[in-house]
Amino acid sequence: MQVNLDGQHALVTGGGTGVGAAIAVALSEAGAAVTITGRREAPLQTTATGHANMGWAIADVTDADALHAAFSMAAEERGPATIVVANAGIAESQPFSRLTLQQWQHTIDVNLTGVFNTFKCGLEPMLAAGRGRMIAIASVAGLRGSAYVSSYCAAKHGVVGLTRSLAAELGPKGITVNAVCPGYTETPMLDRTLDNIVEKTGMSRDKAAASLLHGSPTGRFVQPGEIADVVVQLCADGASSRNGEAIAMPEGITG
Repeated sequence: MQVNLDGQHALVTGGGTGVGAAIAVALSEAGAAVTITGRREAPLQTTATGHANMGWAIADVTDADALHAAFSMAAEERGPATIVVANAGIAESQPFSRLTLQQWQHTIDVNLTGVFNTFKCGLEPMLAAGRGRMIAIASVAGLRGSAYVSSYCAAKHGVVGLTRSLAAELGPKGITVNAVCPGYTETPMLDRTLDNIVEKTGMSRDKAAASLLHGSPTGRFVQPGEIADVVVQLCADGASSRNGEAIAMPEGITG
């Protein structure tokens, strides 16, 4: 289904690379004005280049003041955000016995508090307009448990819980809140995960990839463009009744 987002302004955190970049480009191609944020200037510039309706701002999602400033600047340039995609995140793995409080806190700060900060920044103009779309890029780790990623699973479960709570609270105000929960996705983050497995286990890269795909209904990694397609569909006018969903990708992955 072709989606027309003319007149909309979408802000995507972590929009310089990987899934965030794919989402930003897809929203732009659907007609939305887009602002991407991230910590590094070069990837943001690269993604925005060639898209006349896309701008960027440097902001870390764990820094509420910097993120608020980025939202304010984006609103001055393209109007208040009517679509907010909380995509920024990190993934680290280690046995729970070696997980430090600092590592735990950093993962929670980026993956869960970062979503809180992002949605808080986007809320006021949506309430004023009486409509809006909030979308969190969570993970299948938010729907089930996995070994060696306890802090990541805890954060992503928190994102799904936050999504469902806000959906109940904001749905009557015209704002939908949904989470997209992909499995392992072909991005630079996946490359780092595979490198880590190979280094720590001595597996070949192919065997490491097969271990990650064990139990996947499709037997392959998710593509960033597939996630972007779901996000665009959630932003359509006809998606106003889709609220509080945690959409597993691929379908069939459950807790």
